Amino acid sequence: MIAFDRVSKRYPNGREALLNVSLRIEPGEMVFLTGRSGAGKSSVLKLVALLERPTRGTVTVDGANTSTLPSRAIPAFRRKVGVVFQDHKLLMDRPVFDNVALPLVVADTPLREIDRRVRAALDQVGLLGKERVLPSELSIGEQQRVGIARAVIAKPPVLIADEPTGNLDHGLAVEVMKLFKRFQEVGVTIVIATHDLPLVQQFGQREIHIVDGQVRDGAMAEALPAAAATPPGPPSPGPATGLRAGPGPDPSTLPNLQARR
Repeated sequence: MIAFDRVSKRYPNGREALLNVSLRIEPGEMVFLTGRSGAGKSSVLKLVALLERPTRGTVTVDGANTSTLPSRAIPAFRRKVGVVFQDHKLLMDRPVFDNVALPLVVADTPLREIDRRVRAALDQVGLLGKERVLPSELSIGEQQRVGIARAVIAKPPVLIADEPTGNLDHGLAVEVMKLFKRFQEVGVTIVIATHDLPLVQQFGQREIHIVDGQVRDGAMAEALPAAAATPPGPPSPGPATGLRAGPGPDPSTLPNLQARR
């Protein structure tokens, strides 16, 4: 499902975020990426989501080599990867329904199908009945669950999350992790970057530990066989830490779905 073969990521300022990383994550597996801030966890997630391309090596996600994927194929590829952000990235002036529906709106999904799938996604995260509520009226934990519902509404085979419990107390963090576990149990591949080692230990899933841009300890997955080097991808703007959303639609141009219902 996800494979890194001797992957390195160097930014224009010379910083090497990842160095010769090889790992494999199997379909339907739930994996934790651990390591201190700046170790390279977010860089791994950015490469999986094709928010960036590797400088050297090969990243393969669901059979697609991200280094050679043409630009016209990137939107379809990204619909296969659900992304959960630590700070939610919600549209605060739009109700929960519109936030969750956003990936389907961008994909021109029929309104009747959007309505059905938004309700199903909110039901999965325990927020059915909150469709008309603004994000500012929700607790931090509920806002995170809205972000998770939005990430899974397009039924992606891969779900990645960057410090999804970083702003939550332990009880809420456990509830969020249980949601991820439920999605994994129905076949979704889950990759979570986190500092919360007690939570990692509590859920007992495989850990990939990253130190200074390299996979360390026995947590590294079996290395991939040697392959021809991949030409460097286009340079990235810089080594900003944390997973950031790629280019998306202007929120002011999106339809108010609640007004149509």
